[in-house]
Amino acid sequence: MDFVRTYKIPTQFDDAVRTALEGATRTIDVGRVSYREWSGAEGERYVANVGSVGMSAAVAQRANAMSKGLGGKATFFYALARVFFEWENTVLSVQLDDERREARMHDVIVANGQWHGGAMWLAPEAQPDDGLFDVVLIGDVTKRDFVTTAPKIYKGTYLSHPKVELLRSRTVAVEASERLPIELDGEQVGTTPASFEIVPAALRVRVPAQT
Repeated sequence: MDFVRTYKIPTQFDDAVRTALEGATRTIDVGRVSYREWSGAEGERYVANVGSVGMSAAVAQRANAMSKGLGGKATFFYALARVFFEWENTVLSVQLDDERREARMHDVIVANGQWHGGAMWLAPEAQPDDGLFDVVLIGDVTKRDFVTTAPKIYKGTYLSHPKVELLRSRTVAVEASERLPIELDGEQVGTTPASFEIVPAALRVRVPAQT
């Protein structure tokens, strides 16, 4: 659901089939991700929408283990709230193309698409065909920050928070003193260290003709 929001692909079955048959073709980037598997082996996957390092990966694991009876949005928000109040922010080192950040952080979000986690508008300015990731660094946020800012995640207005920084880069490497979970397109696949590299024009997607 989050992937199709970026491209305005309809979710009704008949409309989705019509788009697949008659829609326009849009060529988008994907990300190639290297990370450490839970076993300790080196892993590699591709991400089409959003990847993250830190608390968001723990949220994905909890949400995926829960019943979706309340719907995806409510499930992810409940998981987000539960994990947030248990989570301890960690010092992370984030290397981008020509910039480096090292600080206590809550999350590193590496976005090709705009939406993630049950309609959270995490990267409202992301363009999936510009050859760049939108990289959102969420700093040392507190429980008070969460209470006041969480609703803004669904409106895409949380980026104005002083502990949130938006950067753009073709590559992103994340390291931490401990193994932090990483998540790719909603799946928790392993841990840090993790590196992301944009692969330009790698995937073709059928979208509504008017877009």
